[in-house]
Amino acid sequence: MAQTASNMLPLGSKAKNFNLKDTVSQNMVSLDSAKGLHATVIMFICNHCPFVKHVNAELVKMAKAYTSKGVNFIAISSNDVENYPQDSPDKMTQNAIEEGYIFPYLYDQTQEVAKAYQAACTPDFYVFDKDLLLTYRGQLDDSRPGNDIPVTGSDLRHALDCVLANTENKQEQKPSIGCNIKWKVS
Repeated sequence: MAQTASNMLPLGSKAKNFNLKDTVSQNMVSLDSAKGLHATVIMFICNHCPFVKHVNAELVKMAKAYTSKGVNFIAISSNDVENYPQDSPDKMTQNAIEEGYIFPYLYDQTQEVAKAYQAACTPDFYVFDKDLLLTYRGQLDDSRPGNDIPVTGSDLRHALDCVLANTENKQEQKPSIGCNIKWKVS
């Protein structure tokens, strides 16, 4: 498994708009249409990455816990599907249904959205406040496949709790670690 770290986009960055196809509903979804009332979590994930598979259940659990608090979750896959067909939109649909995703799972075919967010790995997490300003970027928690640390989502949960309480997140923001985004070769 390759271990690529997040690029750590500067805090305070404004969320970049997008309009991508949701592989489950088949509808186009924009940032404005999917953002949360109080916070928005944007996650770059994919189907085949062992790091994403390791945290999938926690992502669903967190989305269920925080959606009622005005936090919306948006998952985006930007991988090159020619070389990684297991991440194709039809497989994304299947994966989202099997995992029980309650959030849109969008396909970034051009990879422009991943580039705009400086996403580097899967999973890569970003938390934006109600004004779509970045308050957190980095890891879900310290758990990784094979390290025997339970998946709790503690870092992301703390970041969301800070946004909801309108308090500064003073906790160290550690980069996410995962598989590199599979960039298209020009």
